[in-house]
Amino acid sequence: MYLHIDCNSYFASCEVATRPGLEGKPVVVANDNEAGGGIILALTAEAKALGLKRGIPLFKVRNLIRINNVVICPVDHKKYRRISRQIMEAVQRQAIVLDFVQYSVDEFFGSLPVEEPDEVRLYARKVKEMITSTTGIPVSCGCSQSYTLAKVATHYAKHYKGYNGICVLTPENRHKALSMLDIADVWGIGRKNRKKLQDRGIRTAQDFVDCDEKDIESLFTIAGIRTWRELQGIPSIDLHRPAQQRSIMQSRTFVYMTDHLDDLEQYIRTFATACAAHLRQQHSVCRAVTVFLSTNRHRDDLAQYRNSGSVKLPSPTADTPTIIKAALAALQQLYRQGFLYKQAGVILTDISEEQGMQLDLFTEPQDERRRKLMQVADELNKRFGDDTISFGALTHPSHDDMDEEEM
Repeated sequence: MYLHIDCNSYFASCEVATRPGLEGKPVVVANDNEAGGGIILALTAEAKALGLKRGIPLFKVRNLIRINNVVICPVDHKKYRRISRQIMEAVQRQAIVLDFVQYSVDEFFGSLPVEEPDEVRLYARKVKEMITSTTGIPVSCGCSQSYTLAKVATHYAKHYKGYNGICVLTPENRHKALSMLDIADVWGIGRKNRKKLQDRGIRTAQDFVDCDEKDIESLFTIAGIRTWRELQGIPSIDLHRPAQQRSIMQSRTFVYMTDHLDDLEQYIRTFATACAAHLRQQHSVCRAVTVFLSTNRHRDDLAQYRNSGSVKLPSPTADTPTIIKAALAALQQLYRQGFLYKQAGVILTDISEEQGMQLDLFTEPQDERRRKLMQVADELNKRFGDDTISFGALTHPSHDDMDEEEM
């Protein structure tokens, strides 16, 4: 039986778990900025009870926040990644979940070695209680015959209190569950495809399942076919072989604008380091590095500037120092004095698989010692934290001062 674990209000739960004085209080996590703006990214049940919602700009609810003594916590991605690793390690030590894999910072998949619903529920409860007792993070669990159906089960576990955070979706109750689920809430479909499907009379997950396979193939790529099969209980997704990204990006919208090149160099180093690590995680190499800079387009009183530039690498690589050097070279080309910069980012493109990459006649394979050095650095950062090993003399900008975007 497949298992899906989803952390409840993850960012807010992390803040409460690491600051016991916040328990029972209305708490929101927001990417606050120097102008008092920003939006709510996560919130506790107490904050939701006040009418606050995810995605609301802070300036619209300042009075409500002040009157009700709502605690605003700045987003701390470093903390959230650290706690996510703790959850991963705790589940692995428990040795109940098989084929355990982290899908995102707050989502995990695996399988349970039982099929009978009561036994599945018992195993899932042990995992759920262990995560909460070990890390303080509340989670919801869904179990079913495929990854996609397990996510459907988690949807009901989160939205219906009667499940007590655990829903086992069996073939007997699958039709009813899918008939009640909006097609936009299906993993792999998303809201961007909602109108296209609704125009064809497909409004629920069950409507989607009832379609002919040829119709699904005409509407979607192979990914749509996989989703269609998964909703029928036919496992069709391999999470242990994630699709290779065609581009990898790290960018930030800064809390405080800056006109200093030194500040921008620190950010670009950090972004390039993260991109290179991501590249190695998917066993890929890149041949082009792009950097972009932007001022605050919402400040009409300030001079505006936005530009990007790319550096072509002499050979495909996932070597962090090489990628940093290229990114800094691109930054030097872009930077202009006299502007207050609000956003910057690094994008890796021209990505190919590490194995089987074609080298030209004059290119030597990457030095094996450098490759091993990158592997050691990745292992140490994974074990002890993202900033344990860094490349070059840099002081990382605080994650508290940045909003994260990743492609």
